[in-house]
Amino acid sequence: MEGRLTRLVERHAPQLLTVVGIGPDTAVTLLITIGDNPERPGSEASFAALCWVSPVERSSGSRQYRRLDRGGDRQANAALHRIVQTRLRVDPRTQDYCERRSKEGKTRREMVRSLKRYAAREVFHLVGPVQSQPPS
Repeated sequence: MEGRLTRLVERHAPQLLTVVGIGPDTAVTLLITIGDNPERPGSEASFAALCWVSPVERSSGSRQYRRLDRGGDRQANAALHRIVQTRLRVDPRTQDYCERRSKEGKTRREMVRSLKRYAAREVFHLVGPVQSQPPS
């Protein structure tokens, strides 16, 4: 099964498989999300909203913070979560980022939120917006 997924991704978006944390199953999930909504992800921000990773300002009275939007594709959000968790384990750049942010007083939850947004940005720029073809 994984071999079939790998061949599909290699045919449609082989650049995704070169990124740390993205395997064939994650790449297929993200490609399905983009393909199911060809008119929606016209920009990086709209793709982030589609994947549940666009920040929403919140306030608890004494503290301003951001949380993630809760509208969009749950499978895409889970795929981005897998990317982030893999990068936290094996990617030195991500580990350095988390170390810097923790020294600034950020919680792990806040770091994961930011990393998901970065991963969505990276995927969007690798795949690019899907252009709808006019009927022939």
